[in-house]
Order: sequence, then C-alpha cells, then structure tokens
Amino acid sequence: MSQPEHLRSDYAHFQPITTRWHDNDVYGHVNNVVYYGFFDSAVNTYLIEVGGLDIHDGDVVGFVVSSSCDYFASIAFPERIEVGLRVGKLGNSSVQYELAIFKAGEEQACAAGRFVHVFVDRASNRPVSIPDNLRTALARLLRD
Repeated sequence: MSQPEHLRSDYAHFQPITTRWHDNDVYGHVNNVVYYGFFDSAVNTYLIEVGGLDIHDGDVVGFVVSSSCDYFASIAFPERIEVGLRVGKLGNSSVQYELAIFKAGEEQACAAGRFVHVFVDRASNRPVSIPDNLRTALARLLRD
C-alpha cells in the first residue's frame, strides 16, 4: 500500500529544529517517540510566538487529547529538520493540527502526524472557547 504524499507546499508554517544526540536510538535513527516532541514543540512555539499563549500564567491552556504519526523515512542526529504545521479543523474549544517532518530543504516529508488540542480553563480543567488571539493565529493555518 503506498503512502499519501506529504509535500512541503501543503503546509503553512515551518518550525526549524535540530536533532539532538540523545534523540537517536540503538538503531541509529531518531526514535519514534521523539517525533511527538517535535510536533509539540512546533505547535507550542507557534501558539506562544504568534498567538500570544501564556503557558505560565494564562487562564487558558491546551491539553493534547489525541495524536498519531506515520513514518516514511528515517532521520538521525545530526540533522536539521523543519516541522510543517497546518490546521485541519478549528472548532469552538478544540483544534486539530496536521504536521509533517521534513529534512531541511527537502520536498517530501519523512513523517506526518496529527494531534488535537482542547483548550481548557487552567483552574477548572473544563473546556472553554478558544481565545480570540489564539483563534486568529490558528485561522491563518487553516488548510484549504
């Protein structure tokens, strides 16, 4: 079964990341669980820098409630990668991100995944509407 293509042109934002020595496993490539950290870092960097999310003192936080990843080609330390980010669905209190890992400058993704944030009130852990500043930032990434 062939995998669907995930091309650089399909993504609206890119977060550069450099792999680290301890990302490699005994097989000599970045371990599968590390990809989820790349995804989380790319999304949260965007939310903080573009959406103004205050991760330390803000009233609203995002909880990951679902995630998945498909792997197409390995990456290893030392490697410069870019995480492509777009929004697949934007709801009232939740957002589904679609992400892909690219070797720097390459057109075809090495891995592609998704995860869902539900935004909640920090004090009660109850879902809340996505704040306007975050919604505006996320809307910029909506997939066509």
